[in-house]
Amino acid sequence: MEQKDKQHVRRRKKLGGLLTMPFILGNDASEKLAVVGFNTNMISYLTTQLHLPLAKAANTVTNFSGTASLTPLLGAFIADSYAGKFWTITFASIIYQIGMISLTVSAILPNLRPPPCLGEDSICQEANSSQLAVLYVSLLLAALGAGGIRPCVVAFGADQLDESTWTYFNWFYFVQGSAILVAVTLIVYIQDNVGWGWGLGVPTMAMFISIIVFVVGYPMYRNLDPNGSPFTRLLQVGVAAFRKRKLRSVVDGDVLYQNDELDASISLGGKLLHTKQMKFLDKAAIVTEEDDDLKAPNLWRLNTVHRIEELKSLIRMGPIWASGILLITAYAQQHTFSLQQAKTMDRHLTNNFQIPAGSMSVFTSVTMLATTALYDRVLIRVARRLTGLDRGIGFLQRMGIGFVISTLATLVAGLVEVKRKRAAIAHGLVDHPRATIPISVFWLVPQYSLHGMAEAFMSIGHLEFFYDQAPESMRSTAMALFWTAISAGNYVSTLLVSLVHKFSAGPDGSNWLPNSNLNKGKLEYFYWLITLLQVINLIYYICCAKLYVYKPIQVHNKGGGDNNTASNDENQVELANKV
Repeated sequence: MEQKDKQHVRRRKKLGGLLTMPFILGNDASEKLAVVGFNTNMISYLTTQLHLPLAKAANTVTNFSGTASLTPLLGAFIADSYAGKFWTITFASIIYQIGMISLTVSAILPNLRPPPCLGEDSICQEANSSQLAVLYVSLLLAALGAGGIRPCVVAFGADQLDESTWTYFNWFYFVQGSAILVAVTLIVYIQDNVGWGWGLGVPTMAMFISIIVFVVGYPMYRNLDPNGSPFTRLLQVGVAAFRKRKLRSVVDGDVLYQNDELDASISLGGKLLHTKQMKFLDKAAIVTEEDDDLKAPNLWRLNTVHRIEELKSLIRMGPIWASGILLITAYAQQHTFSLQQAKTMDRHLTNNFQIPAGSMSVFTSVTMLATTALYDRVLIRVARRLTGLDRGIGFLQRMGIGFVISTLATLVAGLVEVKRKRAAIAHGLVDHPRATIPISVFWLVPQYSLHGMAEAFMSIGHLEFFYDQAPESMRSTAMALFWTAISAGNYVSTLLVSLVHKFSAGPDGSNWLPNSNLNKGKLEYFYWLITLLQVINLIYYICCAKLYVYKPIQVHNKGGGDNNTASNDENQVELANKV
């Protein structure tokens, strides 16, 4: 059995490599082009084409983003349990394609949208239930497709490489950022100036091409076989520990049950070593008289140390996972209220050309790309001399820097909103929501750019953290956790907007977040509320990072033996204390 596993590892290393990257990253870039090309400007589509009130439209945007980031749990389960990453990505891409086609058709056919407004101040007819149903079904299909692509394509790409996965994550995000840059410039421009049919049709065609290219690369990919449901294994550990809850805890971890043959298929990258945290779970590995057949144990009563440590690893990752939620809540405002700010400001570059409001996200993308490239080519080399780490700084440190920058971004956003409203008052435009306030839209650049810089640090660090700290057999599941943090962040944004809209409403019709006239609102208060929440979240994160225990792993050396390695990155522990 051991010889067979060694041969399997050698066979895997013959495949994969850098040649597979264009096929894999091309698929992800097309998905990102499609979702960002619509999501960035969705608030405009919902308010100008479907005539939804601002608060309802903002919540629709964040609900879609939240759902599209929640479905990766389903995609990861299917990939890790049954289909494998390649087939999950392929079929999910097809579902995504169907959703994009449906969305494009709804933007082309007039009867799937309400009639246009007749005048600048006329009352517009809101989309009816049938028209909204087509929209929601299309978005649901896109969300389901994204659920299969997002958690798998990151892990699938990393599986093709034997070393320097931290470099892969940097360039993975760089490619994504490039797709986003095209989406927020070319695609948004087409939507605003040519039409939504072409604006959605172009990314739909790009998605179709990417599916063909991705499938063509199949013979070159390193495909890891699914190892059964990771959720079942986690549940088995929990049930076994509960059934043996009355047993006395074992002090010596060496007496706990281990079975290398049983764990062979889920520990090809290395066996997890016993840790002293969460000792109640260790009871699942205590051998009793009832566990008489150790070659084929009842996994609902007896589990190996490796399987117990898989569960411990995921539990330890939980607090760090939760810390990323509020950053996404702050980031989500770029596609809702920041975009509405931009629509009221002077966006002219020349007398005949003005920047589409949805294209303001270009500053986020450019800053993110520049920061990622600078980090990968300059900052890592400098930090490497100081820390001795190959990746420069630990991923927990990188995330912490992102949290600080994100907090600064929402603080700046509130200050800019104060200036925008003062300009509206000075020019007597408070009662004219569709009038252009004579203040340059470039005042919004700092908040957009700071969010891009924060993403380059926090989001890439988050990806590194999940991939590095997750058990090898659960890496698609770990990538899904990354997306569920994004999902939760968007849903928290929806909840926050709804609560603020409800409880800030005054008897005179005033509101922090008014439906139709942003000039009469208190958007700056909303931004500062998010800033305060992020400060609290930063303190929480620092505490979590200091207490975090890295997974210990025993890796296999080239000769087939085991290196006595107590941690997958010994320097990370020391760095964690400096966050």
